[in-house]
Amino acid sequence: MKLVAYLIGYLLRAFSFCVPRSKKIWAFGSFRGAFTDNAKYLFIHVSRACPEVFPVWISYKAATVRAVRAAGLRACSLFSLPGLYYALRAGIYFFNAYSSDICYFTAGRALCVNLWHGVGLKKIEFCVDKGALYDRYVRKTLRERFYYPQVYRRPDYFLSSTPFQTVKFAQAFRIPESRCLPLGYPRNDLLLLPEPARRGFIRQYAPPATEELIQKCRSYSRVFLYMPTWRESQRNLFAEHLNLEALHLLMQRKNALLLLKPHANVRLDARLRRMEYSNLLLLEGGLDVYPLLPYTDVLITDYSSVLYDYLLMDNKGVILYLYDYAEYINERDFNYPFLENVAGELAYTFPELLSAIKRDTYDTSRYPLIRSRFWGDYHGDASRTVAQYFLDKIKS
Repeated sequence: MKLVAYLIGYLLRAFSFCVPRSKKIWAFGSFRGAFTDNAKYLFIHVSRACPEVFPVWISYKAATVRAVRAAGLRACSLFSLPGLYYALRAGIYFFNAYSSDICYFTAGRALCVNLWHGVGLKKIEFCVDKGALYDRYVRKTLRERFYYPQVYRRPDYFLSSTPFQTVKFAQAFRIPESRCLPLGYPRNDLLLLPEPARRGFIRQYAPPATEELIQKCRSYSRVFLYMPTWRESQRNLFAEHLNLEALHLLMQRKNALLLLKPHANVRLDARLRRMEYSNLLLLEGGLDVYPLLPYTDVLITDYSSVLYDYLLMDNKGVILYLYDYAEYINERDFNYPFLENVAGELAYTFPELLSAIKRDTYDTSRYPLIRSRFWGDYHGDASRTVAQYFLDKIKS
């Protein structure tokens, strides 16, 4: 059935090159059919502030379409006639990873803008030279080309953050550096808004569960967020390197809350789902965590690009829990020396992690350096800047 579906998809792809495109129809989408990340925040801005164009969110998930519509925004199911129409007619595709976030097979001749989903140090895409994705990016086997064609379609434009990042992004996606736009990330605009504006945005565009989580966070003296990166070799693991009982007791003593946020690709075991600790809270992998970030105090992460987003905010602490550092660097290489391009307290063992959590203050001396290196002079308003760039382009 999968083979048949892809053969039909390739026929649709050929047809999509024959359909006339409208520069004023902009299609948006995200990975796994969710309403999240840079595409989400750019789409909201365009829907509110750009009457010159017709923005539409396209998803294969009915729940996502309902949620977007409930926020007063335009959304269509990919499998509906309107959704298929707009996917075929849209002049510009905005997405977070690949055109398949909307639909690769309907994207013929559309201008494809990859907003991506994180700055960072890890080698990605066609800079990968080992590991689980070797067949896709190095060997480029026929099977990979057939089932993952979106990977091989180079974006027309790519959203970067600084020239420092652009060099590697251009290599990874095999495009000229001139097509990498160092304009900042729309998802981070929310982190830098004044509190009244941020709360208004959240009330209008976030689900009620997000508001409930914010209120819960405010009832504790301190909020920690554990948000590790995706590990291909540990897709069934999340908390195996944490002693949940010890963390719960420490949080109780500090009147603190620890939010556990697995990557959306991680398969959570039943033990973790049944966890019953008053001061630990598991967040589902598909939750948009960005509205919550300003209401946390300390980020616990590892090699994840969320580190760099978090450093944009003032008065925050960072702990890097690197329990598998030696193993990870053998599995996934970096573009730059890791320890020279991160900031935060380092913890290589669980006892070291507990010790770092017990502290009330953290060394923030490297924050400005890392912030400047990865974000330059970005101080918010990326959504407006990106939207204006493409508004100017369709007018020219």
